[in-house]
Amino acid sequence: MFLHRIEQRPIPAHLLRYHPRALNFIETPLPGVILIEPKLFADDRGFFMEPFHAERFADAGIPDHFVQDNHSRSRRGVLRGLHYQEPQPQGKLVRCTRGVLFDVAVDIRRDSPHFAKWYGVELSEENRLSLWIPPGFAHGFCAMTDDADLVYKCTETYRGESDRAIVWNDPEIGIVWPLRDPILSTKDAAAPRLRDALLPA
Repeated sequence: MFLHRIEQRPIPAHLLRYHPRALNFIETPLPGVILIEPKLFADDRGFFMEPFHAERFADAGIPDHFVQDNHSRSRRGVLRGLHYQEPQPQGKLVRCTRGVLFDVAVDIRRDSPHFAKWYGVELSEENRLSLWIPPGFAHGFCAMTDDADLVYKCTETYRGESDRAIVWNDPEIGIVWPLRDPILSTKDAAAPRLRDALLPA
């Protein structure tokens, strides 16, 4: 398992062009999954930040072309996931704009040396972090406040025929969720285990 608190390494400075509002791209222990920290400019009027900048994202190895934006609101205790598309896998750039979420990425590529490994991080309107989840990874999250909003960009449009899920508490993955009895959709509650799911190569 992987948690936000361990082994984060900034991407080397030579890969990023200097900018007074440069984003901080942080490698996580799960290769390919990147945490993004925007520089915040705040005063007594409020604040300003750049959560996305195509050129600097491309410099950090993250696609700069997204085709769909989604906005999800969940009440405390709701867990959504673990979701993915196969075929037509989606990369997702996710952030929390209201409340607090625990967000998880799982490597589900069978040929990956990190197959079934996961990374979890708290995203909130206060820390303003974003998480890049590449294609070939499943995504899930749970709401830790009364209302929590997840806003995310996708590299592929939603395709119902490719929509898939893995059960949230699969012991082969072993995610340590910050809740015991989540509120689930009927689909998520009946999702298969990793060993029985249709997965990318």
